[in-house]
Amino acid sequence: MTGDSEDPNADVQYHVEVGPEDVSDAVLLPGNPERVDKITALWDDHEERAYHREYRTATGHYDGAEISVTSTGIGSPSAAIAVEELARVGVETYIRVGSCGAIQPEMDVGDLVITTGAVRQEGTSDEYVREDYPAVADHEVVAALVAAAERLDYDYHTGLTMSADSFYAGQGRPGFEGFEAAGADSLVEELQDANVKNIEMEAAAILTLANVYGLRAGAVCSVYANRVTGEFRTEGESRAAETASLAVKLLRKMDEAKAEAGVDHWHPGLSLD
Repeated sequence: MTGDSEDPNADVQYHVEVGPEDVSDAVLLPGNPERVDKITALWDDHEERAYHREYRTATGHYDGAEISVTSTGIGSPSAAIAVEELARVGVETYIRVGSCGAIQPEMDVGDLVITTGAVRQEGTSDEYVREDYPAVADHEVVAALVAAAERLDYDYHTGLTMSADSFYAGQGRPGFEGFEAAGADSLVEELQDANVKNIEMEAAAILTLANVYGLRAGAVCSVYANRVTGEFRTEGESRAAETASLAVKLLRKMDEAKAEAGVDHWHPGLSLD
């Protein structure tokens, strides 16, 4: 028993500082608060609703569809707080929008990676469910992200993502003064052999929490680095943002199609036009 003191304000959430009237039921989740401006620049209109710690929230419209964005900071612990508190104010759809390192040689810097599931190397999701519980993206969100990338003619890949808690040791990079964590020298190769596409730091926790709570979530990241070729450029950020924004528009069309057909799940036999 924790008591009411753990939730001192029933209307405005403690960390993200938003209430039900501040956000849409679909929210994009970038890590960096500075990405909020880059995302909302693609929208028809927007209004900032809150900015507390790493959590910056704006709500507006993309191609007529209501949409919100909340930055989560770096890593799964803060991303999980965002999902928890946004769920409390009525958010049902979450799309992580970020950057990543690719680990397959055919993936180019600037390409998009649409996550279908995630390796839970982060520790946050372990505090919710057993370690063999899968972190799976919602099939409707994946379909909407793929459709959006196709319509926008952006190069993309689909597949498994590994989420780590550490940018350095946990991703097989050397730490301070060349420190190497146990297994760091074989980590990327083992993931490659298992056909994992990319490494980042939030997707696994977001997908796990969404599944636990019966919500829908997905992730699209732009490739900033290829760990195989050594190429690095901060490229493709706006493509990930636009793909995720259009996906929200398409998800609303999916929901309309489901309602019209009287079914609970969207499938390719239902039109998105």
